[in-house]
Amino acid sequence: MGRLAERGISVTGVTKATLGSPEIAATWLQAGVHDLGDSRLPNIEGMRRAGVEAPMSLIRSPMLSQIEEVVALADVSFNTELEVIQQLSIAAGEVDQIHGIVLMVELGDLREGILPRDLHHIVGETLRLPSLALLGIGANLACQSGVEPSPHNMTVLSSLANSIEATFGQPLGLVSGGNSANLDWALGESDSGRINNLRLGEALLLGCEPLHRRPISGLYTDAFTLIAEVIESKLKPSRPWGTIAQTAFGDRPREQDRGDIVQVIVALGHQDTDPGGLDPPPGFSILGASSDHLILDAGQHQPLVGEEISFQLNYSALLRAMTSPFIEKFIGGRMPAQQVH
Repeated sequence: MGRLAERGISVTGVTKATLGSPEIAATWLQAGVHDLGDSRLPNIEGMRRAGVEAPMSLIRSPMLSQIEEVVALADVSFNTELEVIQQLSIAAGEVDQIHGIVLMVELGDLREGILPRDLHHIVGETLRLPSLALLGIGANLACQSGVEPSPHNMTVLSSLANSIEATFGQPLGLVSGGNSANLDWALGESDSGRINNLRLGEALLLGCEPLHRRPISGLYTDAFTLIAEVIESKLKPSRPWGTIAQTAFGDRPREQDRGDIVQVIVALGHQDTDPGGLDPPPGFSILGASSDHLILDAGQHQPLVGEEISFQLNYSALLRAMTSPFIEKFIGGRMPAQQVH
């Protein structure tokens, strides 16, 4: 946060991958995060009820069916549709509130965003609506299509902010350049222009930047560990037999015959996490997964039933594990008595 602050960039801590954990949110705020953002209203509601005191934004475009809840729970919402903005104005007026609006701009990644050629029209219509405050504009990159944040597209966003202010005389206090994928750009040599905010989740949680998954200096990359219990440990053939079709999830089964291996099953599967995003301990390899079984080649190890195996996680695996009701969450650390590293 300090390095970004030196460049005039504040940090919105994105709590969606933690299921809106009040403990993690509080830690971030103590560390210098300016405000919090989440894509799910129940997460925002949970943090409010837990007494987390910070400005909170709904960073996914609001659903029309939830307009009243958006106004009640979020100080700010990120928007792309004029119809939604109009309904937010009505809902905010009914409860005598001012609701903050950030307009998201499409810069090429083809997820959410107003096309730049349409932005001035939406700004003009938003400024005419009562009970709303147009706080700024934002963009999202490197999510849907992997388009990298670059000096060029950040300059485009800065230019749009300048143009809006010149056209409407409306100061924009927030120009949110993007997410954790922006860190290479933000901490590089490029001029940050009007960009004064980033929305960070993966970088804060996993200590790496998403474009190349490189560790960020000064951050931990192992703050989260997923622990699963061994429910079967047997010497088995490495190649299946019988007529082979698709697996339960449409994958192609393994065909290489390496003789007998120590095959271990832990109580974990697609219903709990993203198996493809797990990093097992040295000497172990993941062979496959069903909805509730993760199958490992234990190599030279011979884990016993009841022992526990630790995994590191990428963002996809962390997101699904944290939001699964079947995974127990322990904040502050826990070391089981029988654990295989």
